Amino acid sequence: MKSYSDYSIQTVSLEQKNNPNVLKNLKSPPKTIYYRGKLETIDFSKCLAVVGSRRITSYGRQVLEKFIPDFVSSGVTIVSGFMYGVDTLAHELAVKYGGKTIAVFGNGLDVVYPVENDKLYSEILESGGVVLSEYKPNHKPHLWTYPQRNRIVAALSQMGVLVIEAGEKSGSLVTVKWARKLKRKVYAVPGPITSSASVGTNYILQMGLAKIAVKSSDIINIEHKSTQDRSIQGMSRLEAKIYQTLLRENFTLDELAIVLGEDIVKVSTEISMMSLKGVIYEVSGKIYLT
Repeated sequence: MKSYSDYSIQTVSLEQKNNPNVLKNLKSPPKTIYYRGKLETIDFSKCLAVVGSRRITSYGRQVLEKFIPDFVSSGVTIVSGFMYGVDTLAHELAVKYGGKTIAVFGNGLDVVYPVENDKLYSEILESGGVVLSEYKPNHKPHLWTYPQRNRIVAALSQMGVLVIEAGEKSGSLVTVKWARKLKRKVYAVPGPITSSASVGTNYILQMGLAKIAVKSSDIINIEHKSTQDRSIQGMSRLEAKIYQTLLRENFTLDELAIVLGEDIVKVSTEISMMSLKGVIYEVSGKIYLT
């Protein structure tokens, strides 16, 4: 795989015809955009921003795993901010499922931040995606550059902005403000009322600042086949029973055996096999579908 540094940095100014028209809608549009990748191949009418908490929970991971494959299969380009948590996983899943993604940096393109995303940087470009910034290549990240970056994330995403997990003072809420100014649609996935990572998402839903999204077809027009029916094909009786139960709620092994009314040894054996297949995973004793 080529390194991101093998791709030349290109520029486009506000006056040039190939400047994304969507950026011109901003009150203070960037005078110059620096980018790597094939910006000219992006259809901005099919760009959707996916943003959220830097401290992603297992719930947030499950939500992204549920939404991103459908977005990719419908030709949607995922736009996000390349930071820890939701941003990074949204980019990773878009690449994993063969889609395009745009990463908007809050620093220059020769500065990889966070540093552990250097491989992801290269993968985005290899998969036909784009990495861009309004800052000169060696510009270091600062606290003020991220709210500025969020206006570009919102502007590029003509399909709207989807918020998956956001704390009370999350930067994702800044993206929501920009999206509303630009008359973009805003969607949010509701979260547990006990989770600090869902305070922001639940707030914007409660205040009517976003539409609720619990499945991909709430955002894009697709023929949404039943995930459950598709997934249980070829499973044993007990495996299918475990899968259908975990679709509703997550349990510990002991709880699962009780709910199923099955012998715990048999359930434990089946859980081990499902884990090896990558169907489920365990976090702090609780069992989750992948």
